[in-house]
Amino acid sequence: MCGIAGFVGLRTDYPSERLAALARRMSDQLAHRGPDDAGIFVNERAQVGLGFRRLAIIDLSPEGHQPMRSPSGRYHLVFNGEIYNFPELRDELEAQGHEFRGRSDTEALLAAIEAWGLPKALERAKGMLALALWDEERRELSLARDRAGKKPVYYGWTNGRFAFASELKAIRALPAFSPTINRDALTLLLRHNYIPAPYSIYEGIFKLRQGEMLTLPVEALPPRPDYNALDRYRRRYWAWTDAVRAGAEEPYEGDAQQACADLERCLQGAVRSRMVADVPLGALLSGGIDSSIVAALMQNVSPTPVKTFSIGFHEKDYNEAGFAKQVAAHLGTDHTELYVSPREAMDLIPALPAIYDEPLADVSQIPTHMVSRLARKHVTVALSGDGGDELFAGYTRYLLARKLLRLRSLAPPAARGALAALIERVPAQRWDALLRPLGALAPSAPGDKLHKGADLLRSPDPVALYRDLFSQWRNPGAVVNGGVEPPTPLTDATGRPPVADFVERMMQLDGETYLPENILMKVDRASMAVSLEVRCPLLDPDVIAFAWRLPLHFKLRDGRGKWLLRRLLYRYVPEQLIERPKMGFDVPIGRWLRGNLRDWAEDLLDQDKLVRQGFLEPQAIRRRWREHLQGIRNWQYPLWNVLMFQAWLEQSGPTVFDINHHGVLLDSLENLPMADVAVIKEGGSYEKEATGHHSVSHRWQRI
Repeated sequence: MCGIAGFVGLRTDYPSERLAALARRMSDQLAHRGPDDAGIFVNERAQVGLGFRRLAIIDLSPEGHQPMRSPSGRYHLVFNGEIYNFPELRDELEAQGHEFRGRSDTEALLAAIEAWGLPKALERAKGMLALALWDEERRELSLARDRAGKKPVYYGWTNGRFAFASELKAIRALPAFSPTINRDALTLLLRHNYIPAPYSIYEGIFKLRQGEMLTLPVEALPPRPDYNALDRYRRRYWAWTDAVRAGAEEPYEGDAQQACADLERCLQGAVRSRMVADVPLGALLSGGIDSSIVAALMQNVSPTPVKTFSIGFHEKDYNEAGFAKQVAAHLGTDHTELYVSPREAMDLIPALPAIYDEPLADVSQIPTHMVSRLARKHVTVALSGDGGDELFAGYTRYLLARKLLRLRSLAPPAARGALAALIERVPAQRWDALLRPLGALAPSAPGDKLHKGADLLRSPDPVALYRDLFSQWRNPGAVVNGGVEPPTPLTDATGRPPVADFVERMMQLDGETYLPENILMKVDRASMAVSLEVRCPLLDPDVIAFAWRLPLHFKLRDGRGKWLLRRLLYRYVPEQLIERPKMGFDVPIGRWLRGNLRDWAEDLLDQDKLVRQGFLEPQAIRRRWREHLQGIRNWQYPLWNVLMFQAWLEQSGPTVFDINHHGVLLDSLENLPMADVAVIKEGGSYEKEATGHHSVSHRWQRI
């Protein structure tokens, strides 16, 4: 696992030494992704620079060094990821006469590109990847991201230069980078707790979508940030919807017993190929279905005990470590667990903006990083169970949405609206009191759930209901000043494949959005911050294809998801060790916000600070904060979205003032760091711009 960074300049006045220094400056920001080696390639004529940081996994020798040059000299490659079928690709290429210097999968991928071209090589490769390829002959820069979206690629414009990187911090390292917050993307963060591709938190900077490649001729580079101008240069070599369509066209026809055997063979191949490494390897084990099946299949083929790792919490409602320990004992793995105190978990929170780089507000980011840190003390590679929920209908919200749709169908829209108004007329606390006599028959926090159910009754269609079901802010455009929510697969029906059941529609939408931009982004940042490579067998292309061929009743049965995965797991682990209510990988953030985190949150949510920054509407946020503190409503997740943006803004965002509200003096802005941008709104806007590579002089320019 590694970090990539680089640029293509529109100017031709930088010598090679300057280009190399810029590329090194970018890649040094990614040292945590690759502590073992570093490399630079530059082309002065095209003003191209490629930077690389290496975490050595396969072929630890210098033959795996990057940037890697093809034997013909045509291509230079920087590659982040692993190609799991590289031995097969290598054998085929050797049969065609290609000679290899080393044993790395990077060299096999580069040879495949030279032999077949980049699109065909990407279609043939099975693995996780983010790459940048410079073509000397055609003077083209190509970027690509893997099918599932395991590895990130940011790209865009800064100071007249087209740049790319594994993480935003590398792009921020370029001189005179003048970031502007993308308020539209901020609305998506508040709704979903993540920012889906192609958007990023910065205007002019974008993310490749899963299975997407971008090939840019140097002469065709637009001089300014323009996403649409790149349409002719972008293509999807694979999309999640491709697997959905292919599965519908060729449905699985075997019975349950045959399906279980075929799934086992498919997963065994995926696990075995991900156990190839020249460094210590283990597994992240939560004790749930997905991580347990991965650990079981690993141990089944390993001659020695597999190293497994889990994190535990002393709060009973959030602790799965005991279950993981029982599974590990049954499988015979070499298990390590670490119980974390609330104080230790909370101490990590100030570091989250730097770790996750772009605002992410999934509270499981805390234990994900902590278990990665634990594992890295013992191994360099760990396998995980990510992807099982999206492929085998594992989320409880799928069943909940299906029930809500059935209830909605019993009443016309006008009646649903009237019922919603009636529910909301009674405060959430009052509902709690009214339903308290029901005891265990009443759900936890019934008032909260009834009020959210009232919101869902107003959803205009099934997809909107599903989006609203897991939205943190139902109308984020009203909370973000100047923000307009942009389209996503959840709002744009273009290209949606036909499905037989709405549960499959939810799985399809999650596979395109939630999986790559929340789950996989979270795991990538959490693990790479400690130089740990995480591999996901359930997201092997063959597993994805097989899962989408299966009929829904092999996934969802008797009111539970993952039916076929459970049957397979029972071959390795007793049912009683697995069957329990789904807990998720969570922390009691709502309680912490009322306790030890209160002062930290209060500072970030200070009304004067919110007004001064100008991004968020203070009244709506302060109202929810007061209601949360008073126990009127549990607003932990909407507040966490805001807090993660605020914390990120203080560490990484531009400094912005609004003179109309605060009368900030122009002279006081002269002391801002050059990386900051001060926008003054008083009849017109002005921008502070740093001039020169190391200059401390500034000029004020009307824009």
